[in-house]
Formats: sequence, structure tokens, C-alpha cells
Amino acid sequence: MALPLIYNIRSIRVRWVSTAVAVCGVAGVVAVFVAMLAMAQGFQATLVASGSPCNAMVRRGGANSEMDSALTLDQIKIAGDAPGVLRDERGVPLVSPEVVVVVSLPLRASADRALVQARGVSKRALAVRSMVHIAAGRFFAPGLAELVVGSNVAKAYKDFGLGDRPYFGGREWRVVGIMDSQGSGFDSEIWCDTVLLQQTYNRPANLFQSATIRLTAPDALAEFSRSLSADPRLTIQVERENDYYERQSQAVSTIIRVLGVLVALVMAVGAIFGALNTMYSSIAARSREIATIRAIGFGEASIILSFLIESLLIALIGGVVGCLAVIPINGYSTSTINWQTFSNLAFAFQITPRLLAEGLFFALIMGLIGGLPPAIRAAYAPVATALREL
Repeated sequence: MALPLIYNIRSIRVRWVSTAVAVCGVAGVVAVFVAMLAMAQGFQATLVASGSPCNAMVRRGGANSEMDSALTLDQIKIAGDAPGVLRDERGVPLVSPEVVVVVSLPLRASADRALVQARGVSKRALAVRSMVHIAAGRFFAPGLAELVVGSNVAKAYKDFGLGDRPYFGGREWRVVGIMDSQGSGFDSEIWCDTVLLQQTYNRPANLFQSATIRLTAPDALAEFSRSLSADPRLTIQVERENDYYERQSQAVSTIIRVLGVLVALVMAVGAIFGALNTMYSSIAARSREIATIRAIGFGEASIILSFLIESLLIALIGGVVGCLAVIPINGYSTSTINWQTFSNLAFAFQITPRLLAEGLFFALIMGLIGGLPPAIRAAYAPVATALREL
């Protein structure tokens, strides 16, 4: 026979002060736990959004990223003629040969500087990456020292508003456009003419780091890749663009998740001790009550289950409070270094229903650990001793 649930609810209400302390402890842990996971989720989502399943990224064989890759113009032309490549109305392959450098820029909000990725692209870059559009101004003119900057760059760095003239790489530039890439990593990049960027940083002409190629359909990647692999003139690797960016996000997002779990576990120890203290105090105050319950026929299993339910209710309330407390940071923008490119990447915290469910599950685990020892103690406390005090 199980004790009625109303018994536990009344106990929580009567001892609301000690209950509130335990709830606050659990809520703090859950809030930190969910916030760290939301940070990792947002970072990964931003990078993954940079890729398209209809795009293939071509790099040097064995290169882990664009930063350590090199392709010649002849190799890129061969890739552009492979089967499965989409062409424009004039029959020109939609291929964007690209060069990437990292530049140090001053922040608007402080005297510090941050590393930003500058990408040299061709005029076909917008056709290849359909999620990117010019939100203000225009696209840069080939051969001129003009920039199109991501929306996060325009907000975060000095002299990068529309019409500004920033100076880097030993050259003065002019911002002629601001692009919006729908929350992807390109919002944290600077785009300019490939040839001019090569000249500015003394890069060899006709040598690029990657080529992004628009395919006729997502399933055209297999035929495209087979064609290039069979060509003896090439030593390159082909990867779907969104797969590439997902892989690029794994290192940082994993570290954020691991650190978040470690911090939450350290805080959880304190929350569990708080729950233990609350439940032990509750049992000490109800020793005669518990003895009476046992004397009228409730067994040890019923009492253990009852006190476990009470502890889980307290933990669940704390979990709900923690989740509600962390929801306002959803969409809050921050930035961190992408260790794959060593450049700053802006992203937004992303709280999903799954993360909230994980936070509640974590709260219940704390409630179970914190409630089991007191529940066992209550179930096996001497009945006769407590009844003599009546």
C-alpha cells in the first residue's frame, strides 16, 4: 500500500523555507547546465548553417580545413567541368575559387582586437551560396579595394559600417555592402575580391585554398566525387559543404559541452547536499509522524517510495525554475574563437525543447541521489523509540 501523494505535497508546503533552499540550489545547477549546452548548440548551428547540401567543397588532399589547403586554378577548372556541376544561363559553371586570411581588427565596444576571417571570393559567390544576400549597399566591384561585410562584423568592429574606410593588410578599404547570411558563419566574415586579397597578402596568383561548387542536386555529389577521384591530374578531396562545416564545429562545441557538464557536476554536488539536508531535516521533524504511519501498517517500501517522490518533486520544481530562468538568454549573441580557423565567430545561444528536457532529467537525477539516503533512514528508523515521544 502506497502513501497518498497529497501527504508529500502538504509536507513541501509546510516546510517551504527549507524546500525553497533546495529548489534554488537545483535551479542554479539546471540553469548553468542548460546555458552551457545552449551555447554549444548555438555555435554548432551557426557553422552548420554556413553549408548547403547542394554545394561541394573541394580542397587539397589531406587538408583538414581551408586554412591548410591549396588548389591551383587548373585544378579548379577541371573540377568545374566535372559532371553534376550546375551552370548559369550562359553555361558557366557555378564555381567560387576562394582565398582565406585572418586579420586582426579593433572592436567597437573596447580597446581590444579580435581575429576575423577575410574571404576572397569571385562575383559568382552569391550564386553559389544562395542563403547569402546583400542587406544594405551592393556587392564589391572586381579589382577595387571594396568590402562586403557580414552583419555581425558591421556591428562588432570599428570602421566597418556601410561607407566606412577600414585599414588592414597595408591597404585602405571601403565597405560598400553588408550581407546577411541568415545566422550562418558568413555573418562573421569579410568578403572581397580574390585577386586583390592575394596581392595584399603577397599570395601567389592563381593559387587558392578551396573551391565551393554548386551542384545540380544534392545527390549529384557521388557522381561528381567519383569523376574527380578518377582523374590522375588531381590530388584533391571533395566534401559536401554542410558536412564540412559540421565537422569544423565539433571541436569547440564538444569542449563547451564537456566544460558545461563538469561545471554543472561540481555545482550539483552542492545541490545534492542541499537536498540531503532538506530531507534529513524533514525526517527529523516528522519522526513521530513516520513511526505512526509505520505502526498503522505502511511498510518500508512505501515509506522509501513516498520520500523519494517528495525529493523528486522538490527537484522537479527546481528544474522547472532553472529552465524558466535560462529561457531569456535564447537568441542572445556572443562570440568565441573557432579553433579550426583561429578567427572570431559570432553566434546566438540556442535553447531547444530537447535541452530543457535534459535539464529536467538532470534535476531528477539530483533529486534521486539526494532523496534516497534520507528515505532509507526514514523507513528503518526505530518505531518504538519514536512512539514513546507521543
